[in-house]
Amino acid sequence: MERREEQPGAAGAGAAPALDFTVENVEKALHQLYYDPNIENKNLAQKWLMQAQVSPQAWHFSWQLLQPDKVPEIQYFGASALHIKISRYWSDIPTDQYESLKAQLFTQITRFASGSKIVLTRLCVALASLALSMMPDAWPCAVADMVRLFQAEDSPVDSQGRCLALLELLTVLPEEFQTSRLPQYRKSLVRTSLAVECGAVFPLLEQLLQQPSSPSCVRQKVLKCFSSWVQLEVPLQDCEALIQAAFAALQDSELFDSSVEAIVNAISQPDAQRYVNTLLKLIPLVLGLQDQLRQAVQNGDMETSHGICRIAVALGENHSRALLDQVEHWQSFLALVNMIMFCTGIPGHFPVNETTSSLTLTFWYTLQDDILSFEAEKQAVYQQVYRPVYFQLVDVLLHKAQFPSDEEYGFWSSDEKEQFRIYRVDISDTLMYVYEMLGAELLSNLYDKLGRLLTSSEEPYSWQHTEALLYGFQSIAETIDVNYSDVVPGLIGLIPRISISNVQLADTVMFTIGALSEWLADHPVMINSVLPLVLHALGNPELSISSVSTLKKICRECKYDLPPYAANIVAVSQDVLMKQIHKTSQCMWLMQALGFLLSALQVEEILKNLHSLISPYIQQLEKLAEEIPNPSNKLAIVHILGLLSNLFTTLDVSHHEDDHEGPELRKLPVPQGPNPVVVVLQQVFQLIQKVLSKWLNDAQVVEAVCAIFEKSVKTLLDDFAPMVPQLCEMLGRMYSTIPQASALDLTRQLVHIFAHEPAHFPPIEALFLLVTSVTLTLFQQGPRDHPDIVDSFMQLLAQLNRVSSSVSVEVDNPTSSFSAPLPQLAQSSTETRERLI
Repeated sequence: MERREEQPGAAGAGAAPALDFTVENVEKALHQLYYDPNIENKNLAQKWLMQAQVSPQAWHFSWQLLQPDKVPEIQYFGASALHIKISRYWSDIPTDQYESLKAQLFTQITRFASGSKIVLTRLCVALASLALSMMPDAWPCAVADMVRLFQAEDSPVDSQGRCLALLELLTVLPEEFQTSRLPQYRKSLVRTSLAVECGAVFPLLEQLLQQPSSPSCVRQKVLKCFSSWVQLEVPLQDCEALIQAAFAALQDSELFDSSVEAIVNAISQPDAQRYVNTLLKLIPLVLGLQDQLRQAVQNGDMETSHGICRIAVALGENHSRALLDQVEHWQSFLALVNMIMFCTGIPGHFPVNETTSSLTLTFWYTLQDDILSFEAEKQAVYQQVYRPVYFQLVDVLLHKAQFPSDEEYGFWSSDEKEQFRIYRVDISDTLMYVYEMLGAELLSNLYDKLGRLLTSSEEPYSWQHTEALLYGFQSIAETIDVNYSDVVPGLIGLIPRISISNVQLADTVMFTIGALSEWLADHPVMINSVLPLVLHALGNPELSISSVSTLKKICRECKYDLPPYAANIVAVSQDVLMKQIHKTSQCMWLMQALGFLLSALQVEEILKNLHSLISPYIQQLEKLAEEIPNPSNKLAIVHILGLLSNLFTTLDVSHHEDDHEGPELRKLPVPQGPNPVVVVLQQVFQLIQKVLSKWLNDAQVVEAVCAIFEKSVKTLLDDFAPMVPQLCEMLGRMYSTIPQASALDLTRQLVHIFAHEPAHFPPIEALFLLVTSVTLTLFQQGPRDHPDIVDSFMQLLAQLNRVSSSVSVEVDNPTSSFSAPLPQLAQSSTETRERLI
């Protein structure tokens, strides 16, 4: 192969002079890569070595780097270079050199059979790539030849070394096929050829695995090799003997992990469901692992219990439909389901004491889907069998969802607590899904358990048990319509009886009330049963997220029934806001909740409550506007502006539709006089301008100011009209002084809402012409420096182009005044965008 030096180089070879890629230089670069402390030198060396690997000279230096006197790092690079040349530049190799190259690789593999394992693996990968490129025409019996050559008795390597080298080669061959760059038509031919060649592999693997004299290292390598080959979608019936041998190997602790991987890979083949008879033979083998599973659980052997669970779930999850179809074998499949149930309810708290139960959750989805997919008669039969199983599953899941004792939970790391939180979310999703099979009876079941727990005087109940049952209710009520459930009134009546002495329990009580907010809207008489609990919880910073989000849901869903409670809600909310109990995001949610609440009141009441609610913030903002800008008062300004914008996001006395995508969805304002939001905005407009005058060069403050108006426009729609002239004037001054993207976004929103209103469009038109002029001037200096403005301006132009009305507008500029239909202005925006592009 040395004369390959004269072959045309690879694409990357020209990056450095050809003579540079010598053995000596490669060794120097490798030394620099591994041992030079300077990261820049390492990066340069790596880049140079990558070029060397694809150069024509790689055919020469690769073999020399494999010499016995070289260290493994250098030998590894030589083997890797050979693999890259063979796998990526196969077309460069003359056909008359195939056999020579093959022989050299066999020689090197034989030599390294008793040498460095990482080098041996790379050489095996190189030979595997060569075999895949030659199969089936140039090397029709590649695998059989490999087996024959490595079994030759005249080899200088001992039999175990030859055996391990052969197994390594056979293991990497399917793996290399999976990642190869073969064209699709070649890949299909090679796959077919490999499927035939497995006839030369499996008998050898069976012999080595079942042979008592085979050392553990050989048997482990056999299992890994089998695991690799089954991923080529070998017919499951052809794997029976090896699968059975792998089950037997599960009793050997050294072979356990490899056996599990092989069995799971074999069972999980997509094509395996065609071989029902083989699947039925596997069920007794899996059930036979139950004693080993129970022993592992008893001994706290998490690895063994995890592995056995993987096998049971792989069989059940991948083939539940095929096995359910075998009606005469329903008892054996039910036994498998019960075994998986044991895995779901495995003792201990996830993820500290066990990590197995989470593997099973998807199985229960799959089984339910398969049962419900049968025709009515067959489905009824299976429902009769499996409904009790799913009720048992609910009990198991709720038990697994229980928190540990306060003392134990205190020792958990933050990562363990987060994993447990995610695990409970997965349980919640499963419970919601199970409702489809069990229906209203599931809610009755949960209610009966909770009722007995809270009313029993025989023994004290644990808060964990109560919390888990409530969590079950919450999981279902969050996504399922429970408005017609006859147990919810009883549940609402039970909630005040719960003795809340724990944050986790209190959180779940809050979230459960929030999940039932739609039901409360239909049964407003029950609001007073739970609202005091929510208002009380607002004062607890540990319940910040749950209490604020629940109040927001109640105010959104029940706002028309809340006027009797409005004064109390506003007072409590104002108190916690002033005390700064909650973080910024929860303060914003709370203002949204108050916006929903106030929307249902009379205008006079709204203005009265608004005055009480926001006056302290306006006073604080006036004080801040007088101060010299600094990071501290900037945060306070942004916070106050955020509170106002979130309040105005949901304060809608005209009760517009939530969907503002088109003007046809807008409703006429309710005739109640001036809109309260507009009244407030007009009152604070000068103050906002004063704040802007000092903070105009701060994008965050400008964005917060624009957010107030943008959210108000989206909520009020036409009702915002009185503010349009002065807002457009302010935006024009802002943008002329310091162009910012947020001003363009607000302009776009004004165009969207008022483009069809001739009476209100003239100031918007003037604003558009002004921002266009300023933006074009800015872009002449270099648009690449202002990507956010480019994006927002393009969106503004696109919005104007979408306008289809032919309303006339007055267009004024320094040189002319004319009347043009809006589409002409839109056409102008198109031309502007094309100029920019």
